[in-house]
Amino acid sequence: MTKIYVGNLPFSADEGQVRELFEQHGTVESVALISDRETGRPRGFGFVEMPRADAQRAIQSLNGKEMGGRLLRVNEAQARQGGGRGPRGGGGRW
Repeated sequence: MTKIYVGNLPFSADEGQVRELFEQHGTVESVALISDRETGRPRGFGFVEMPRADAQRAIQSLNGKEMGGRLLRVNEAQARQGGGRGPRGGGGRW
């Protein structure tokens, strides 16, 4: 299973639309769009999980594709590095 990062999504995109887009290239195991913790508003990115061969096809086909007036950034998700945002989670001012 491969986790795919999908960035620069239109803020109006929902999980169903993203699933439909990726299903054109294979089996979609899961879709997760990320929302702001405090406001609940979409952050414009998410993750899709697909079998490896399907994921490679989707990345090749969808990276740079237009959706809702925005050019998608689609690539294999990288392992998350240590945070460094501090105990309050916001970074910046204390």
